[in-house]
This record gives sequence, C-alpha cells and structure tokens, in this order.
Amino acid sequence: MDKQPHRKIIHIDMDAFYASVEQRDNPELKGKAIAVGGSPEGRGGVVATASYEARKFGVRSAMPSKKALQLCPHIIFIKPRFAVYKEVSQKIREIFRRYTDLIEPLSLDEAYLDVTQDKQNIGSAIDVAKLIKQAINDELQLTASAGVSVNKFVAKIASDMDKPDGLTFIGPSSIESFMEKLPVEKFFGVGKVTSDKMKRMGLFTGADLKKLPEDDMIKHFGKAGRFYYQIARGIDIREVQPNRETKSIGAEDTFAYDLTEIDEMNVELDKLAQTVANRVESYQLKGRTITLKIKYSDFRQITRNYSVTKPVNDFTTIADAAKKLLLATEPEGKRIRLLGVTLSNFGEIISRHKGPDNPEQLELF
Repeated sequence: MDKQPHRKIIHIDMDAFYASVEQRDNPELKGKAIAVGGSPEGRGGVVATASYEARKFGVRSAMPSKKALQLCPHIIFIKPRFAVYKEVSQKIREIFRRYTDLIEPLSLDEAYLDVTQDKQNIGSAIDVAKLIKQAINDELQLTASAGVSVNKFVAKIASDMDKPDGLTFIGPSSIESFMEKLPVEKFFGVGKVTSDKMKRMGLFTGADLKKLPEDDMIKHFGKAGRFYYQIARGIDIREVQPNRETKSIGAEDTFAYDLTEIDEMNVELDKLAQTVANRVESYQLKGRTITLKIKYSDFRQITRNYSVTKPVNDFTTIADAAKKLLLATEPEGKRIRLLGVTLSNFGEIISRHKGPDNPEQLELF
C-alpha cells in the first residue's frame, strides 16, 4: 500500500436512479414497489431498475418481468423515460464539476471523481462527498450513496455498503484488513458463478484469496486472476479517466448449468438483448454492429458479429441478429455455459458521449 499514491477518490452511485426519478416526478408512486422496464403481467422484457420497496421482495435489475411479478404481485411497471434520466444525469455531472474536472462516468447513475486537488480547496474528500450528496438532494430531490478511499476499486465497494443515502470512508491504513474480511461475492467484478467457484476452492474472503500465489490465481481464473490477486491486497493503480469513449455496450451471463436446447438459448438471448437495448437507449446511442459471444462447457470461446447499414438500438433488431448468429454456429448438441451480446460501431454519435474504460458488461444472476 505504501507504494501507491494516496489519491482521494469518490465513487458516487445514485440510489435506484430510474425508479427514484419516477417516484419524484409522480407523487402517487412514492412508497410503492415499482419497476422501470419490463412489462405488466410479465409479458416480456427485463427490469432496468427497481425501487427499494420492490427490492424488499427480491426484485433486482436485469430480472425478467415475469419473475419480478411472481416475487412482488403488486409491483407497478413503468415505461422508461431515458431522455429524462439523461437530463437529470447531466445536472448531477454539473454538481460534480463544481469540485473537480476529473470525472469518469460509468453510466448515467454512477461515476468516479478524483478530488485529490478539488476546485474549492476543501481538502477533505469526505467533506466534498457530503457537499455533493447534499446538493443532489437539495437541487434534484434525489439521494446518492458515496464511497471514499484512495483508489477506485475500494471506493466503489464502499459506496455500496450503506445504501441508500450512505457515505462510507475506507482509509489507506484500513484497506488491507477491510479487504481480508470482505466476502468474495462482495468483490466488484466477482459474479455468482465465479464466487461459487471460489467457494468450492475454499476461498470465502479476501484473506483466503491472498493465500494463493498470482500464478495460481491466473491458472484458475484466467486474466481476471491477476486482477483478483491485486484487489485482494487493496491494490488498484487505475487513474480516473474523464475522457474515455464508450466503444461498445453489452451484457453477458454465465449460467449455473450448461444450456443444450436452442429454445433455452433464445430465451437468454432475449434477456441480454433487452438489457443492451435499455443501456444503449439510456445513452441515446445507436450502433451498427451486433456481436454474439459464446463460451462452451470446455471453455472454448468464440465471437460472431453482424453489421447493419442503418444504426439501431431497438430490442427486436438486436435480439433477432443475436439469434441468427447463434444458429449460424450450429449449436445443436453443444453445451453452452456463457452467452454475451454487444452493440458497437457507434460512429459519430459516440464522440459526444464520454464513458468508461472498457466495454460495459453486465453480469446477470
């Protein structure tokens, strides 16, 4: 830890952003279980965001609306208003810019801020985070949670520890002990399938991960193993990148069991396509290239892509293209453990949007 520059990093994560905007703008929805996205009577689509009232019943983002309705029969489905969410997001960014220009948006509702040297010379990252949260509440009538630490990874974990409307600080002297106690499923980037694999290996906490040499981590988890090796020690030297362009937006899912039936695969592709369509529309982007990613039970991996002449962002086009790409791989008799769908080739539109370092991938559980 002593070798790392002690930056002052804040991760701001809006609380149930889309749902909170809808409840703010429609008083009749306050205190009610709502889902933005999906469809009434569970007729298709997936939930983009659920209110905290719905989350108490187990409703989560990326959940099929049919399952959400089963868990919470009185849930209210709301059609997304992405233009409104983007406008609110821009106002949130304006609040950020009062304190720093080093802002790295991850999506409409979360961002990293480097306030090592804040514009107002406040000096304390905790105080800056408090001021930002207060401004968001006063000016936009919304709540945000903040994580404060010396690097991006720990700040992101911290922001999720006391939701909603929380603020958690993890200082440099306590990072390693904090990471040692953290359950592996709480590590950002470790999804359900990976955490299950870790637990089968007897790895339940950060302290357990630290026992494995880096070579063993890479052997068991591929390239991600090097990342896990570093974060188990609280090490993350990535800088806040304010000017990275999003080159692709996608979603992927590793399944609890191998898919062998085309109908099953198509159902999963519909879920992924809906998630991609929601995310792309939220950015008001359109792309020309749809890419399908397949990982088989033997861990062999392939990608196939299809380009259209006219930029698209709608669910139907993305889903249909993904299914055609799947059929072209002759999936009959094969065992598939992962599927992914990505939209890219945004062209000139993308130059007006600043996004995260890497193509966005949403792991669905």
